[in-house]
Amino acid sequence: MLRFEEELNELQSHLLEMAGLVESAIRGSIRALSDHDAIAARKIMAGDARINDLEIENDDMATRLLVLNQPVARDLRFITAALKINNDLERMGDLATDIAERAVSLANGPLFDTALDILQLAQLVEDMVSKSLQAFLQKDEDLANTVLTSKELVEDLKNTTYQRLVSAIEATRANAVQDVDLIFIVHNLERIAGHAANIAADVLFFVKGIDVRHRAHVHVS
Repeated sequence: MLRFEEELNELQSHLLEMAGLVESAIRGSIRALSDHDAIAARKIMAGDARINDLEIENDDMATRLLVLNQPVARDLRFITAALKINNDLERMGDLATDIAERAVSLANGPLFDTALDILQLAQLVEDMVSKSLQAFLQKDEDLANTVLTSKELVEDLKNTTYQRLVSAIEATRANAVQDVDLIFIVHNLERIAGHAANIAADVLFFVKGIDVRHRAHVHVS
């Protein structure tokens, strides 16, 4: 039993390492975008390999724990949540990499007024990611609920920013290529927020033993 507990702690440690890399990648990709820094963006892209390696390692570790120990109750919920979080983190890393790739293509040109909305959206998304990971680390259901209720704000700002970019493309084709890159960045930020919400839901599943996926505006107390 002691060895099982050690392996659970090791799994959590690996997930937290991966989470730190993903959070850094998201933050760095946005900074590279706002600073027109292609070099920094390429570093983010290169770092995705380690995130992918950790996903495989974590998946193998969690699967082995399930097969060899046949855990029940809270331990089973933790491993199940860990598998889901592991997948969400890997996808978030991919999305951060895609933002970095777009940042490279935008580095030599001007950002437009809509970029201010993009940076505001990015800040909201980064906050969701940070809180979802803190909720996992601290097993904090209140933080998890905060993340879930923040998703609507992200959705509203995403829609506003998206419409402004579409209108800009319809008004003039001069900057259409750049605007399309920005549209994809907005889309990726929304998807990152969705994965952060998934992590928050998995925290609630682990802590409370309930599944809140696909429920709108859920607050669990």
